[in-house]
Order: sequence, then structure tokens, then C-alpha cells
Amino acid sequence: HGIAPTLEHYNCIVDLLGRAGQLDEADNFINKMPFQPDAVIWMTLLGSSRIHGFIDRGKHAAEHALELDPDFASVYVVLSNLYAAASRWDDVANVRKLMSDRAVKKESGCSWIMIHNRVHAFITCDRSHRYTKEIYTELERLSQQMEEAGYAPATNIVLHDVDEEQKEHLLHYHSEKLAMAFGLISTAHGEALHITKNLRVCADCHITAKFISKILQREIVMRDANRFH
Repeated sequence: HGIAPTLEHYNCIVDLLGRAGQLDEADNFINKMPFQPDAVIWMTLLGSSRIHGFIDRGKHAAEHALELDPDFASVYVVLSNLYAAASRWDDVANVRKLMSDRAVKKESGCSWIMIHNRVHAFITCDRSHRYTKEIYTELERLSQQMEEAGYAPATNIVLHDVDEEQKEHLLHYHSEKLAMAFGLISTAHGEALHITKNLRVCADCHITAKFISKILQREIVMRDANRFH
């Protein structure tokens, strides 16, 4: 189409190769690019390494990314998650210490929904909303219906050294779910819900939205930093 490829186009190819599990090809592609790879390119390879559990490759990508941008908070977070998924808790602690020593701050997750021309924002385990009691009651009701429909919490994504019950608790009150519950109690049956999150929507919240949408016959659209769900 006569479009000159840019670094962003090359990053898309790295992402495609990485998501397909072809990390060797992705790494080779980076090394052969006509551009100098930036921190985002290496972050993309790190993200794919996290998906597929390739620790050495992920560490390699993270080192390159942090050489270029030592303040890139997402690199520390994803590398920490990669180690946590492999139960390498000492490495997790080392990454978090490095992040602290460099005064790098992780952005807090927040979800929001507009109801009657007013934006309502939530963070995980939020109890600051005036309808907190009703929101949490709705979440409990929905949880029972989802379990009856076959839902099982995706506790494998909780990257903390805690037992299964605590993992389920941590998942239960994610900001996306609080926003969904508030939307459901504040709108008419059949009305679509539109929720936005500043970070990536987690896999469990994605699954939860599908179950709730099917059970209640509601259209639920969630938009995060990367895509629509």
C-alpha cells in the first residue's frame, strides 16, 4: 500500500511472533531490523516470554529494555510476574527491591463507568463509593450464579505466595468487577455497560464479563490500555 514501515510496524510483528510462541524468530527479527530496537520492542518480547513462561528469554529482554529506559515500570512488573509464575520468590523480591531502589512507581489499576452522565471510578477492593454495600451484595449474588453456570476463578493469574482461598478473594474484588456490579444495579435491564480500565483487563475479569453477559443477557464492553473486550 506504499506505506513505509516504522518501528511501530516492526513491534507488531514481534508481538505476533511472540504470541504464537515463536520467540526465537521474534528475537532474530529484532536483531535484523533496520531500526535500533527501543524499550517498547524489548517489553513486547518480555510480555511474550511471560505468556509462555520463558524465563531466560524474558530476563534477556528485560535487561535490554531497562538499559534503554530504567524508569519503565511495566518492565519490572512483568519480569516480577514471570518469576512469580515460576514460584521464584527470591527473584521476585530482587526485582521489587530494584524497583524500590530506583524509585520507580507502578501505576495503580483503576476502572470507571459512566452512569447518567457521571463518571464513577473504582480501584481493587474499593469501599469508598456511596453504594459500596449494594455493589458488594450484587457481586456476591453474581458469584453464586456464575458458579452454578460453571465459572471457576482463574487463580493461576494471582502471582502472590498465598493459598487458594486468598487468591480467590484477591480476584473477587478487582476494579472491573466493582464497576460491572455498580453498572448492573444502576441501569435498566438490557442496557449495555461500557467500562474502561487504565491498565490491562485481567483474564479472570474477562471471563467474568462473559459469564455475566450470558447469564443476564447484557452487552458488556470493556476497554483497557490495549484492546476492547
